[in-house]
Amino acid sequence: MSGPFILGLTGSIGMGKSTVAEMFRAAGVPVFDADAEVRRLQGPDGALIPVIEAAFPHTTGPQGVDRGKLGAAVFGDPAALARLEAIVHPAVSAARASFLADHTGASLVVFDIPLLFERTGREGRDAVAVVSAPAEAQRARVLAREGMSAAKFESILALQMPDAEKRARADYVIDTGASHEATQQAVIALISALREKASG
Repeated sequence: MSGPFILGLTGSIGMGKSTVAEMFRAAGVPVFDADAEVRRLQGPDGALIPVIEAAFPHTTGPQGVDRGKLGAAVFGDPAALARLEAIVHPAVSAARASFLADHTGASLVVFDIPLLFERTGREGRDAVAVVSAPAEAQRARVLAREGMSAAKFESILALQMPDAEKRARADYVIDTGASHEATQQAVIALISALREKASG
């Protein structure tokens, strides 16, 4: 195959996706983090600040987007959310294309995309891995976060595809319900298998 094998990495809130993405990085696999790119684009002097301010007045400042104000401006308003996504998604796609161009020599790259099934789809990915854990572990992790409430957690879950459906659609499932070491071993084994597939 020409170019690297592209693995889409996704998973619902609290499943351990960020931890798994870091394991790929530590093993030398280039990882494109869609959320981090959004934060950069919306941070101080971010490229999207003027456009977002024009579309949603008084939601930005010297530190970039005020996430609370912008969230309040789009929460419960599908049309406003669609307007925001029309600003953000093309910019993230362009950054992802640039990342891929920078890593054409790699055998494997990972696209870390939280809402892969819900928003972007699997087009352009050679395979998709879903990070998953038992529901009780997920709930405990999320509710331990600062500023999180049971109601907020439920509202976030309502916007995400159920974990069981993600697992059913995935080519690979990475379980974070066991020990850190077990998850790490699973990631290393998957990297080895995908690199072999890419070279074959």
